[in-house]
Amino acid sequence: MKTTTTWKSGSAFQSEQPNGAKIDINATSGFSPKALLLSGLAGCSGVDIIDMLEKMRVPFADLVMEAEAEQTEDFPKVFKTIHLTYKIKTEEGNRDKVIKAIDLSLEKYCGVAAMLKKNSDIQYTLIIDSSYL
Repeated sequence: MKTTTTWKSGSAFQSEQPNGAKIDINATSGFSPKALLLSGLAGCSGVDIIDMLEKMRVPFADLVMEAEAEQTEDFPKVFKTIHLTYKIKTEEGNRDKVIKAIDLSLEKYCGVAAMLKKNSDIQYTLIIDSSYL
């Protein structure tokens, strides 16, 4: 894995992958590096969960993940705790399968979670919305 990050001006940078994908980073007016890290955790876990739910043939829609971190007071300010909220539209009867997918992601498959867990406690809440059915 490789990225190239180029300073643009002030606190603005642009990061690019070899496949041409680009993302802007700006600590004052855009996604900060730490926000990108939280988004990376949510995205990594989300990819796992979608894959597992599809393999389990669980019908679902609108998976939304909120990631919130509490930082230490002293520098370097690192994530002390991270709380993920998973919101998914599916039948209530699928709760155990969704929990299994989340647990497998956070405990086994998501490399971002594995790296962050070395320093941060990661917890989650699951909210199931069965109203779309």
